[in-house]
This record gives sequence, C-alpha cells and structure tokens, in this order.
Amino acid sequence: MMRRPFLPLVAATLALAAGSALAQAKWDLPTAYPPANYHTENIVQFAKDVDAATGGKLKITVHANASLFKAPEIKRAVQSGQAQAGEILLANFANENPIYALDGVPFLATTFAESKKLYDVSKGPLEKLLAAQGIKILFVVPWAPQGIYVKKEINSAADLKGVKWRAYSPATARIAELVGAQPVQIQQAELSAAMATGAVESYMSSGSTGYDTKTYESIKHFYDTQAWIPKNAVLVNAKAFDALDAATKDAVLKAAATAEARGWKVAQDKNEEYKKLLAERGMTIHKPSAQLQADMRKVGEVMQADWLKAAGADGAAIIEAFKKP
Repeated sequence: MMRRPFLPLVAATLALAAGSALAQAKWDLPTAYPPANYHTENIVQFAKDVDAATGGKLKITVHANASLFKAPEIKRAVQSGQAQAGEILLANFANENPIYALDGVPFLATTFAESKKLYDVSKGPLEKLLAAQGIKILFVVPWAPQGIYVKKEINSAADLKGVKWRAYSPATARIAELVGAQPVQIQQAELSAAMATGAVESYMSSGSTGYDTKTYESIKHFYDTQAWIPKNAVLVNAKAFDALDAATKDAVLKAAATAEARGWKVAQDKNEEYKKLLAERGMTIHKPSAQLQADMRKVGEVMQADWLKAAGADGAAIIEAFKKP
C-alpha cells in the first residue's frame, strides 16, 4: 500500500492559506479625480484609517484620476462587483433617478449649511435607491459652491449664447440648453486638453476643479455665482461589505464617519483658498452682476420645477422637509 506522509501537511498548509485569505480582504476604490484633489486625499486617508483600525485585515487601494474606470463607469463597476468601492458625483446619474440630481438643482441649496440639510433630508430615499442596486453609501463630501468659468467677460446669461459649454452631467447640460450655450460632454480628466484646443470655452464648477485642471491657463474669468453645492459619494458593493466580519465592518463605518466630517470641513476651508490660488495665477474673480445673478436664478426656478415634476410625491416630501425651519 502506497504511503502518503505529506497529505496531512498539504491539507494543513491549504487550510492555513484559506484562513489567511478569509482573514484579509482587498478592495479597489476608483475615483475620477487627481491625487492632489481634496476628495482624493480624503479617500486615501480613509483607506489608511481602515488599514490601521483593522490591523491590515482590509486593504483598500485607491485608483485616482480615472485610471481604473472613467467617471461614468464607476457606479456600474461597484454595482457589478468589478470594484468593491468607488467614488461618484451624484448628479452624474440624474438620468437614472431624479434623487441623484437634487444637489445639482441651481439655487436650491447655496450654502454649506443648506447643502448639509438637503443631504440629511434626502439621505433616506437615496440609501433606499442605492440599496435596491446592491450598493451602500459609506460617506458623502461636498464640492465648493459652483461658479461660471468663461473666456470672455459676461454681464448676463444672454452673453453665454453659442459658447462651447462643458456639460458633465444632465443638470449642466440643461443649463446650457436654457442659456443657449453649446453643450460639449467632457469629463474632468480630459478638461485641460479640451480647453487648450478651444473645444471648451466655458463651464460651471468649483474653485478646486478650476485649480486642478489649470483652467487659468486657457480661461481667465470666474463668476462666483454660488449656484449649487454638488456632492461626491463613496459607495461600496453591499456583498463586499457584508462579507466582512463584524469588527471590520465597524472599523469601516467609523472611518467613513470620520472621513465625512473631515471632508465637509476641508471643503469649506478650501473654498476661499482655491479662489485665491486662481487669482494668483491670473484668473479674474468676478462678483456676478445683478442681471447675471437674476438670469441664473430664473434658470434655477425652471430646473427646480423640472425636478419636482420628475420626482413626484417623494420629491415634494424632500423639498417640504428641506424648507421647514
């Protein structure tokens, strides 16, 4: 009879390897923004906090600057499990459901306090929507209030007619339509090249986007309309999260809560800093004229009515809760 002295050793080795595999999890977390952007820096710190809190049991690799998936692909990647987690701009997915578009409605929430209240009253419906797709929110962080970058000086919305306008979401495409601009679909990773070639002459975004993309090299005017405060959400695949042990789940949620609080503070601190940096690099920061501000508020009124019509009773309940003192 053939003796098999190594079988117990092999079995023990395999069991040990399996135990190690179960003990350590590895997540990929793609984001569309560059490493120096405060959203990305915040996520990298979140990953470090999780690593430290779990003693290395959960390793999260952050893939910045759309290097793993492009911005429009990240949500689907998380939903399908191609990436365990990922960061999205909520307003980018307005075509899926009006709830995603809420923080991109102009002049609904224009301060950080209003933006936080809007998020708080819409968080439940948003979580329910994502849960149906097998996704869980880890944390949400705002951008700075949105203004208009434009090559020429403008005094009213009529001055934007025919301008090549970067449309990176359904909301920004709708604004282009309402002011008569020419929408061009360009993601942030390609924005610098598009401005340099003249494919983009204007867009609405925050000071951080203008700085990150070196907008000041091609466009010299920024109108601080403070139109809305969009938010990024860091999502996780629900199955990937549920596969973690209880202690690791708790560590992730605690690190996420810390990242959310830190991100909101940094967003507010950076708002004035970015405008100063843009000015130092040749950008003229304008206070919008009364006419321009009035024109853009009219755009906001149309878009708020559009949103309420699309969102129905659920949307009306959110707005009612938001407007309560």
